Amino acid sequence: MSQEPHTPSQSGAAEAAPTEARLDPTDWAAFRAQAHQMLDDMLGYVQGIRQRPVWQPIPDEVRARFRSPVPRQGEELAAVHAEFMEEILPYAQGNAHPGFMGWVNGGGTPVGMVAEMLAAGLNANCGGRDHIPIEVERQVTRWVREIFGFPETASGLFVTGTSMANLIAVLIARDAALGFEVRGTGVAANALRLTAYTSSAVHGCVPKAMDIAGLGSDALRLIPADSRGRIDLAALAEAIQRDRAAGLTPFLVVGTAGTVNTGAVDALAGLADLCRREKLWFHVDGAFGALAMLAPELAPKLGGIERADSIAFDFHKWGQAPYDAGFILVRDGEEHKKAFELPAAYLQRAERGLAAGSPWPCDYGPDLSRGFRALKVWFTLKVLGVDRLGESIAHCCALARYLETRVAATPELELLAPVELNIVCFRYRAAGCTPEESDRVNGEIVIALQESGVVAPSTTRIKGRTAIRAAIVNHRTSRAEIDSLVDGVLAQGRVLGLSLS
Repeated sequence: MSQEPHTPSQSGAAEAAPTEARLDPTDWAAFRAQAHQMLDDMLGYVQGIRQRPVWQPIPDEVRARFRSPVPRQGEELAAVHAEFMEEILPYAQGNAHPGFMGWVNGGGTPVGMVAEMLAAGLNANCGGRDHIPIEVERQVTRWVREIFGFPETASGLFVTGTSMANLIAVLIARDAALGFEVRGTGVAANALRLTAYTSSAVHGCVPKAMDIAGLGSDALRLIPADSRGRIDLAALAEAIQRDRAAGLTPFLVVGTAGTVNTGAVDALAGLADLCRREKLWFHVDGAFGALAMLAPELAPKLGGIERADSIAFDFHKWGQAPYDAGFILVRDGEEHKKAFELPAAYLQRAERGLAAGSPWPCDYGPDLSRGFRALKVWFTLKVLGVDRLGESIAHCCALARYLETRVAATPELELLAPVELNIVCFRYRAAGCTPEESDRVNGEIVIALQESGVVAPSTTRIKGRTAIRAAIVNHRTSRAEIDSLVDGVLAQGRVLGLSLS
């Protein structure tokens, strides 16, 4: 006999419950009204984002108020919300703003925001057990397999971000090379000395992953990049043979789909060929660039990614999901599981009941306590669709090419690296300045633009020179913001250049 589902009371009356240490509202009607106001305020924030500064410095008096002692007695929700609106919201990083171009941060969407609220309401622990949030994550994994052309035996896992996903890939590759018993005996007990290979343009999280994996960052060979910022395949092959001749054991190559500095994409098909020939694990760090697979005009740049052993990327960048939502996809799901599963009495599995549904996500990564990250991605993909996301990604790259043309057409500006995807590195030519003074001028230009609240680029170093770096990731960015960036650089550069002459 079927039962009617239980529906929570919609009335404002307090329901019968123990009064000792209860943390739910005593006045649900008042709480509900305040919660609606809070949601309205955040929707208004996103809707009116263009009328706000990208970023503004935190006043000393505001910063000082976040040095207060621990609160012993509670305050009204409305009062704390008002404090948020006055002292937190105005001083955020600003990556939701179309003028934010400083780092590779997604802009988020209202869809993702409300989905995050729903996930918080469920308060699901997605480390394991048999409940529907795990099935949601498994469905997103199936979609990811389809996007990248991976087999049904591939496994996937939501993590904090690509830094964690890269670490997981290094650990799987390490264990596959040394034998999974290394999880018990440790790296030091094995006579093999492993070496890994990647481009000199690699993200800093990859050397850190080698360190955490117990292999040491010195075991990571940084291979020179070519004029387009891609790993030199010939130099890579030579380095592998040199290490083999020295008695070392090459085990891993990390290719990059979208380097952090310039957005360059390694020749992934060439790396796949080399790794197959040398019997090495082929991992792709695709933090933001991997999702270019969603844009038909960009996907050919990633040819070969479908042959990787593992791919790391972030839905919170070009996938526009709220932070955080990283993902690791592994071709051989069994090897992935062997690297992390660990039986424990308190995690005993069953065929039926809440302890069913094995294997669990905790069998594929280091975390047992895991939030419901998959829901905001599931909502984003379901509501917006991957075609629309692909159009947004292509739009970002088109804006980068527009910025490139503006730089090329302006004698006072200089392009410092080829534009491969969505990142443009350029500088202001400070006439009559020494190289050191020119670096200082370009650094000050960026700070001045950030403090203006109009646009917010960042700096990096390209061939020993300070570059103004514009990373166009936000789906809200338009040509108007690109023009504001160029006009702002010229205006600030002229003022700063005169001050040094």
